[in-house]
Amino acid sequence: MTGAPARPPLLQMALRIEHDIFLVRQRGREVAAAVGLEHQDQVRIATALSEVARDLLHGVGGADVSFHVDDGSDGRCHLRVDLAPTRPLPGDRYEPQSGAVARLVDRLGVIGVGRDTVVRMSRRVPVAAQALTQERLAELRAELGRSAPGSALDELAAQNQQLIAALDEVRSQRDELAVLNEELQETNRGVMALYGQLSEELEETNRGVVALHAELDEKSAQLRAASESKSRFLANVSHELRAPVTAIIGLGRLLADSASDPLTEEQAEQVGLIRSSASDLLTLVNELLDLAKAESGRIEPEWADIDLRPVFGQLRGTLRAVATRPEVQLVVEEPPSPATLRTDEVLLGQVLRNLLHNGLKFTERGEVRLRARRRDDTWLLTVTDTGPGIAPELHERVFEEFYQVPGAIRVGGTGLGLPYARRLTALLGGSLHLTSEPGRGSTFTVTLPAGGA
Repeated sequence: MTGAPARPPLLQMALRIEHDIFLVRQRGREVAAAVGLEHQDQVRIATALSEVARDLLHGVGGADVSFHVDDGSDGRCHLRVDLAPTRPLPGDRYEPQSGAVARLVDRLGVIGVGRDTVVRMSRRVPVAAQALTQERLAELRAELGRSAPGSALDELAAQNQQLIAALDEVRSQRDELAVLNEELQETNRGVMALYGQLSEELEETNRGVVALHAELDEKSAQLRAASESKSRFLANVSHELRAPVTAIIGLGRLLADSASDPLTEEQAEQVGLIRSSASDLLTLVNELLDLAKAESGRIEPEWADIDLRPVFGQLRGTLRAVATRPEVQLVVEEPPSPATLRTDEVLLGQVLRNLLHNGLKFTERGEVRLRARRRDDTWLLTVTDTGPGIAPELHERVFEEFYQVPGAIRVGGTGLGLPYARRLTALLGGSLHLTSEPGRGSTFTVTLPAGGA
């Protein structure tokens, strides 16, 4: 808002006697109505004017009152009322007797205009009001100058009408408030009912969850007991079968020995079948026993720093006899130096042996390759074959006990080698994963930390 009036005042009047308080209030309401303030704002600024006028009349003997219209910094017009006291204000300060006066207007305070101290108040003109152009302001000055102020009785009647209107509005607001309170109480009752219903449903859900957890705990205990029973059964059966199976193999070897009585060709064939079947059965028994040990947690790795090169060399020598197909080549690459790894040499050898043996069984032509490479603090040991490959949806199933891929080459086996290899790899702190596609062979990757688990 501008510090000094940019336009001539709309109206000027003197405040010297008690009767002038009524005139100031009346004329203030008229000016407010002329510039376009709403009815409630007209009453507010008239009330504020009468209170400030009474304070100035009793405190400093009166004031000169002027009404102005200014352009504000917010782009809107403001009705400004200046009350210049006839005597200096005490300490050049003004505090209204009623604290509510300042809330009736947008701004109320004391400013300096030249050498004078002026009490100034202002109120924003609504945006919807008629535009206050220079021509319009000139018309308002003329109209206000021609209009004669009413008597104190007229002003009292106007105040009574305002009071009646205010009381009616208060009563209307009170009725609306009562309706709102009733609606709020009804809403609260609905919320409390909903809260009670939700609480009951939540309590019922909690009971169901508790019961479900109890059932899950019971099922878990049963599953652990069943797993332990299975492991004990496998261990006991395997242990009991090893002795007679070994005896059968031994007897078959004696019968086929050249030092014994010679056998006919048919007898030699039958003894060979007995020895072959017994060997297969012994392999199954040994795998069952190893699997039972792994599941029961009885296998404890013996950690040591090992060199992979002797391990790979031993695998190359022992598995050469298994690679009986001339179309299949076993390739064991030399590990890169330094090839040190902290692990259990025996368990790692069993894992790699199972994977290589598995690849040699199911590969009809091509090669089975073992290689090692180090990546940061991890060793990656891969066994790759050129076999028939495995569909992606079966990659996890091949690690299930007794599972064999449908349609695979039937060369015997129990379906226990891969599950056992994965369990041993986990004991060594690593992981075993399969990458394969039908017709593209398979790659089993053993990932082990170089520093051990």
